[in-house]
Amino acid sequence: VQLKESGGGSVQPGGSLRLSCTVSGFTAESSCMGWFRQAPGKEREAIASIDSDGVATYDGSVKGRFTVSRDNANNVHFLQMNALKPEDTAIYYCAAASTCLVTVQGLDVWVEHWGQGTQVAVSS
Repeated sequence: VQLKESGGGSVQPGGSLRLSCTVSGFTAESSCMGWFRQAPGKEREAIASIDSDGVATYDGSVKGRFTVSRDNANNVHFLQMNALKPEDTAIYYCAAASTCLVTVQGLDVWVEHWGQGTQVAVSS
């Protein structure tokens, strides 16, 4: 089983990036797919999830700016990040969890598979 992120990079404040997470080795169609991030010196935090029906949940820090989506036919899911801020700088991880929660907090407990992470840097 492998989850591989792509699309990270450097961007100026206010810019956009689209992260992709390609899943191989299992069919993620019925899984809850999540996005996490870890900023320097901070703990990893969940920021978004999307369940098998396409229902998305966001942390307040990204709600209205980030959009999570999934393409079950190709076993890929995405995180569209708009209006990026310097505080969004972090390593971003995708994950497959056994269940989504009402909120994203605590989702890490349910994660079964992690990606290796991709760096996102927001600075002027």
